[in-house]
Amino acid sequence: MKKIILSSTIACALLLACKPSNTQTNSVSMQLEAKSNSNVKGTATFTEKNGVVSMTARVSGLKPGVHAIHIHEKADCSAGDATSAGGHWNPTHVQHGKWGDNAYHKGDIGNFTADDQGEATVTFATDQWCIGCGDITKDILNKGLIVHDKADDFVTQPTGNAGGRVACAGIIK
Repeated sequence: MKKIILSSTIACALLLACKPSNTQTNSVSMQLEAKSNSNVKGTATFTEKNGVVSMTARVSGLKPGVHAIHIHEKADCSAGDATSAGGHWNPTHVQHGKWGDNAYHKGDIGNFTADDQGEATVTFATDQWCIGCGDITKDILNKGLIVHDKADDFVTQPTGNAGGRVACAGIIK
């Protein structure tokens, strides 16, 4: 008796038992650049899988305490105070607020706490973003990631009164 060995691709085609995988992962990573005469630096990675974008940002050089992090309109960090990144990314033209409340910008990620050494890891995940999909209400490519000096109060329009921009990175492939 002869043994026949088929490749998995041929076996799938013959048996019609395999479906194409739609679990592709799309990601973009960046370095956070110090702004406004700060010593803040770090990295951020956005990863899209199965329709959900996850963000992990590792930040150091912060003052201990609560800070805000937002996605801004432009991937332009050229200004010394990062104002070149524009305002919060708000493609649906709603009021600023806390993510998940009635009104919030798509860029309103929220607050995080730096430890006594000024370090923090921020994680966030949503199905309301995509990476390079072309949907202007979801696509985070060519936007800016900004770390602020203070906490977001979730009330003050349109910024949350989060203080200066102490780090910036362009979300660019």
